Amino acid sequence: MPLINKTRTHNVVPGNALTRLRVALTVFFAMDGFIFAGWVVRIPAIKEQTGASAGALGLALLGVSAGAVITMMFTGRLCRRYGSHPVTVACAVLLSLSVALPPLTHSVLALGAVLLVFGGAYGSINVAFNSAAIDLVRALRRPVMPSFHAAFSLGGMTGAGLGSLIAGALTPTQHLFCLTAIGLAVTFFAGRTLLRTPPPTAPDDHAPDDHVPDENTPRAASAPRRMTPRTRLLVVTFGLIALCTAYGEGAMADWSALHLEQDLGAAPGAAAIGYSCFALAMTVGRLSGTRLLEVLGQTRTLVFGGTTAALGMLLGALAPALWAALLGFAVTGLGLANLFPVAVERAGRLAGPEGVAVASTFGYGGMLLGPPAIGFMAEWISLPAALTTVAALAATAAAIALLTRHTAGH
Repeated sequence: MPLINKTRTHNVVPGNALTRLRVALTVFFAMDGFIFAGWVVRIPAIKEQTGASAGALGLALLGVSAGAVITMMFTGRLCRRYGSHPVTVACAVLLSLSVALPPLTHSVLALGAVLLVFGGAYGSINVAFNSAAIDLVRALRRPVMPSFHAAFSLGGMTGAGLGSLIAGALTPTQHLFCLTAIGLAVTFFAGRTLLRTPPPTAPDDHAPDDHVPDENTPRAASAPRRMTPRTRLLVVTFGLIALCTAYGEGAMADWSALHLEQDLGAAPGAAAIGYSCFALAMTVGRLSGTRLLEVLGQTRTLVFGGTTAALGMLLGALAPALWAALLGFAVTGLGLANLFPVAVERAGRLAGPEGVAVASTFGYGGMLLGPPAIGFMAEWISLPAALTTVAALAATAAAIALLTRHTAGH
């Protein structure tokens, strides 16, 4: 009979094994961003290949979102039952194989079907390796969660840049098959470390079901096997912070360039720099996130980040000059950088993989909600005014963090 909740087993892992485990997980985060970005840059070519209209392509792309949302909660239960390490490896294999499927399709219906599989793999691996990372953070007793998400951002930037460079040299089929080969090779080498190393916990891992971990330093506090109503409420609260953050990320990805070009008269090349400033600043913010968390603690980091992002987005949305808008976008990226990693980590510390699944699902919902919501509001009022909702939700995330601290009794 399989062991239930393997992540609760007391596994005291040697320090050098923890280092290898951290490297392996960092590689998986980077690989995930690399593969997803590589797929994104080939979407125009896949659209042409399938003969899809813009509307039909939009419906097909919903397959990614639907697959991710459907599988996230299911993956949380799998991690509870079999452990986050083997689930991460299995999902990495599925992600690597499924990214090669879109260029093999020649109809919108077939494209939507394969994207459902791809989205399922993408959502599942995000839950699995975030759960594994949270176990490692507890064992290390250092707030290193942002470093993993920085690896994802760096992988995404590398995948997008490399994909753009080779787009003219390789067909979509050749390009995405290369991604499959890279993904399987990475999984083979990095996955061996995960499969050989049990999820690390500490021997004194005995937190009660309604325990709320100290907000400054990650501790070895095992998540409850079942969420109590109070714990579930806190997990949903952290999920709302993830939603507010991802709303801003989705809005910036889809609307920042248009705002600079349409409202500030920037040239297309200059307008494209807007999202690059945001993404680069977010990566820098995550690379420095561990130090920030050690100095400020989790609640202050969330409040500071949300407030900074709100002010930056107000500048980016309402500034009359291009340079000021670019500065605002960069400040927004710095502010939002660590909100999602901290929210997911706190949800995972409270409720294990299922807490990660809840927070990730909320976050993914925010990323889906952001772009269309901005579009509708831009038609009713204006795009700059619509973009201020990013500032409003960032400020909301900061307020939620303060309320959560009071709820936690700190």
